[in-house]
Amino acid sequence: MKKKLPKVFPGKVKKNSGNNKLVFYSEKENNNEEIVKTNTRKKPPEKNIYQKINDILNSPTYVYKADVIISLKTGNVEKRIVGKNNTHLITIENELIPITDIVNIKLKEK
Repeated sequence: MKKKLPKVFPGKVKKNSGNNKLVFYSEKENNNEEIVKTNTRKKPPEKNIYQKINDILNSPTYVYKADVIISLKTGNVEKRIVGKNNTHLITIENELIPITDIVNIKLKEK
């Protein structure tokens, strides 16, 4: 028993994919000299303190505490943080560190 299968009509691609890693740009000046510019990808913007804290607290290595190095306006300190609230980080010694005083925060390398 032979059945007729429907014919398949592929759609035409109307655009370029545009997923190049480099961008090429060329323009001509009045004196017919050619200027060639090549742009690479830009660096992503640096994360703010709240994003860095959320990355640490949401990382797969964080279970209930994280050893971090905190750069404050007064200097660097090494602390073990266990959580945060709206305005402060909470350490394992039950200290509150104001988030507004933090300049940078990163995980302590083991």
